[in-house]
Amino acid sequence: MKILIQNGRVIDPATGRDELTDLSIAAGRIVRIGRAEPGFIANRNIDATGCIVVPGLVDLAARLREPGHEHEGMLESELNAAAAGGVTSLVCPPDTDPTLDEPGLVEMLKFRARKLSLCRLFPLGALTRGLAGEVLTEMAVLTEAGCVGFSQAEVAVRNTQVLMRALQYAATFGYTVWLRPQDPWLGQGVAASGAVATRMGLSGVPVAAETIGLLTLIELARATGARLHLCRLSSAAGVALLRQAKAEGLPVTADVSINSLHLTDVDIGYFNPAMRLTPPLRQSADRAALRAALADGTIDALVSDHTPVDADAKNLPFGEAEPGATGLELLLSLALKWGDDLGLPLHATLARVTSEPVRVLGDALGSLASSAGRLVEGGVADVCVFDPAVTWTVTPEQLRSQGRHTPFAFDATGMALPGRVKATLVAGTLAFESH
Repeated sequence: MKILIQNGRVIDPATGRDELTDLSIAAGRIVRIGRAEPGFIANRNIDATGCIVVPGLVDLAARLREPGHEHEGMLESELNAAAAGGVTSLVCPPDTDPTLDEPGLVEMLKFRARKLSLCRLFPLGALTRGLAGEVLTEMAVLTEAGCVGFSQAEVAVRNTQVLMRALQYAATFGYTVWLRPQDPWLGQGVAASGAVATRMGLSGVPVAAETIGLLTLIELARATGARLHLCRLSSAAGVALLRQAKAEGLPVTADVSINSLHLTDVDIGYFNPAMRLTPPLRQSADRAALRAALADGTIDALVSDHTPVDADAKNLPFGEAEPGATGLELLLSLALKWGDDLGLPLHATLARVTSEPVRVLGDALGSLASSAGRLVEGGVADVCVFDPAVTWTVTPEQLRSQGRHTPFAFDATGMALPGRVKATLVAGTLAFESH
């Protein structure tokens, strides 16, 4: 199918391109950036006047809930949500049921996602069997099945000897290990330690839970040379440790969630279970440090941390509610809001959800590595067209995700956010178009 996107402001953060022009697409590839060749006859024209045309968003943290948790999210519903949010590639953690520790499960998941043609799916394999932290998985076999890295999701490896062996093995074969820094004993509370948690009588998670976990991982990365991706940092102290590790030249990258970038523990309000998140929301100084670190590149990418939760598990007292929130459809708008708040150039804002996540994935993308997260002639046609002038209000009814709970729909009106996706193309196929 041939598609012509006309009169849009084409921005490619990876190359610095920013111009009013057209985009010609054929056979799943971008064939021309600029006025279409005279012989190019499009099957479909998309008028992008007043809109911005960017590479499809790449989300490094999105749970799809299938297999095993279909009551909270189906593959089709969540990939539809991704397309509606302009996300054309996403990474999912291995904490499905059964766990993604066998190649057959990974291949099945990728096959089903491919058939839907809504979004590219890049699974993380389990670092240890059943995420039990005891026996390493067959990483080579899982990589052949399509895994782009290895993770424990939210389950910490308590045995540091097992963790060190896992990192040694990963370093030998060039695999990246994705871990959220968290001490398993200190991290058992439901809210960030501080005045809010104390006043509300909620069990606290101290900053030390993150920094102790982070120091352990950094020391093991230094000892083994393994590539480490640190998932969803939440504290100013964690940012400082990450900055030191990068200054030393250690092979570490990191991301932060849209929740930690915009909210604080004060937003818990009167025990609002929508604010029950992992990692927990911390204080305003932590949020400020995370925002600055994402802006200066210390933190590499912004993620949705999409974790759909059903009503029965969410509408409970705060301490009993299941942590998690829907985020795929909010990623672009919350990135734009962050960039607006800090006065960043638009290409720098968009880089954190396009080219920078691709850089984190690196060679694990295979043949897509050279053009994913970019708009280049001959490259894959994963494209997002959005209207920056549109402001929309977050309400559960508007979300396509099966999980309708989001901390940004915090009252009857919800939060007003900038930017609305008009069209999303995956490999030159129209996956979403607004009406």
